[in-house]
Amino acid sequence: MISEFELLADKLNRLAEMAQTLRLENAALRRTAVDLASENKDLRERVQEAHDKVEAILAALPNDDEKDEA
Repeated sequence: MISEFELLADKLNRLAEMAQTLRLENAALRRTAVDLASENKDLRERVQEAHDKVEAILAALPNDDEKDEA
């Protein structure tokens, strides 16, 4: 009977250790997710800025009608 309690206690200790490990891993993953979301936002802004610059350059180019008239 004592060995059954010891076995159960060992299992509970392992379960508690695994739960703590998972808590730490979860916290690390949450931090990573926040960092990646911030990086993603920055990259989206940079892509939008590049898009705006390309649009401005294209708008400054003469269109086909202006070429034909010249």
